[in-house]
Amino acid sequence: MNTPTQIPPSRPLRIALTGATGYVGGRLAPRLATAGHHVHCLVRSKQKLEARHWSEKPNVTVGEIDLHDVDNLVESMQGCDVAYYLIHSMQSSRDYAREDDLLARNFAQAAEQAGVKRIIYLGGLGETGDGLSKHLTSRREVEASLESTSVPVTTLRAAMIIGSGSASFEILRYLVERLPVMVTPKWVSTESQPISIIDVLFYLEACLRCPESEGKIIDIGGSSVLTYRELMKVMARALGLRKRFVIPVPFLTPRLSSYWIHFVTPVSARIARPLAEGLSNRVVCRDDAARRMFDHEPLDPREAIKRAIQHESTNEVMTSWMDAGRVPGDPDWSGGKVYMDRRTIEVNADCQSIYEAIRIIGGGHGYYAADWLWKIRGFMDKMLGGPGLRRGRRDQRELAFGDALDFWRVLHADPGSRLALYAEMKLPGTATLEFDIEPPETPEAKPTLVQVARFRPRGLIGLLYWNAIKPLHGIVFTGMINGIRREAELHAEDRSSNSEAHHA
Repeated sequence: MNTPTQIPPSRPLRIALTGATGYVGGRLAPRLATAGHHVHCLVRSKQKLEARHWSEKPNVTVGEIDLHDVDNLVESMQGCDVAYYLIHSMQSSRDYAREDDLLARNFAQAAEQAGVKRIIYLGGLGETGDGLSKHLTSRREVEASLESTSVPVTTLRAAMIIGSGSASFEILRYLVERLPVMVTPKWVSTESQPISIIDVLFYLEACLRCPESEGKIIDIGGSSVLTYRELMKVMARALGLRKRFVIPVPFLTPRLSSYWIHFVTPVSARIARPLAEGLSNRVVCRDDAARRMFDHEPLDPREAIKRAIQHESTNEVMTSWMDAGRVPGDPDWSGGKVYMDRRTIEVNADCQSIYEAIRIIGGGHGYYAADWLWKIRGFMDKMLGGPGLRRGRRDQRELAFGDALDFWRVLHADPGSRLALYAEMKLPGTATLEFDIEPPETPEAKPTLVQVARFRPRGLIGLLYWNAIKPLHGIVFTGMINGIRREAELHAEDRSSNSEAHHA
């Protein structure tokens, strides 16, 4: 057994953090930096991390590393007190178990050579012994590989992590949201002890202040044990859905389950299969050592689920979902997949002329192209009880925040730069239409108009709706952006002619 090398908990530490662009690491990094520690993020691509706002903190540095290169790792971890290992190859490698074991051994060797005093690892819960899934077995092998040197390792074992962006949580969320009747494998009766991402982050950071946790394997979980069937019911209530019917059958294999998950959710079959296999294992804490060691009461899974979906849209203009954004580290399908139709075009006109062409859309002017399609959509909306196109607009040229515009509501109206509309038509989801004007970077360049239609489906009907209307986007949205360009350029010519006449 490794002999703990204690680190004074009172001073700021220099921390090597892997997985900083991932789900857990992307949330842990700013937390550690805010606590005053120097966070050295070990990533494959600096550019990817630059998109995170917290990467600009003065006590955050970035090092590009290759986990296959031990010498590179040693150099990157020089001077670090603690190293967090938050790496998983499940998305990037088909033989993820072999790859994970290799990378963990490299990391442990490099940490030892660099003089790192401690490794902290987030692994997976699961009953010990035979019958453990390949996924959870791989987690155990990584533990052993990290412990293969003299550097003390703290392993936190967790079951499903409840939070937007966690693959297991998102699979559960999508299945419940999109399927009123679910035919499932028999694992729905398996017990689990899911834990909130809030508590996971607490434990990961608290290890730094708890020397007693060095060299220990600690099970962490929420305050209650639930079956997956019970979790589905909790999720349905939290999402405000009607009762979901769960029908377990014995012949659904993990492979078939993964294909079904791939079809119904945005999570790929490659990720879904090992997770589906792991659901057959009981994942419950063996003791309450974590609560005693850290004096912490974790959230109940019901409260954790409620908090995890609170960032969802309230469908109010003042709290538009398109402005909320994801927490750094969440994949693009977290919190509800948002589908997008994005088109850009250079315009030979000034920014104000482009905005003038944008802000007259709708009402009696129409939408520059395929107005007959817009009229059909308006008629359908009216038949369904929506506003249709009958509201028109308050003013034929001016738009302001909160104005009604046919079946839209104005979210943003920034003259010369941006117009954003929120759809109030009857839809199986939520939609926006946005126009952004990007000024030219040089005097010789032209402004760029960016037109984006976004749709977040609600349930399986929403998914089918998006795919049904997608073929029409080429007619509607291509025609619209080209029409705006033509109108803006005519407007700019008129302004130029008027200016020349005035000076003459």
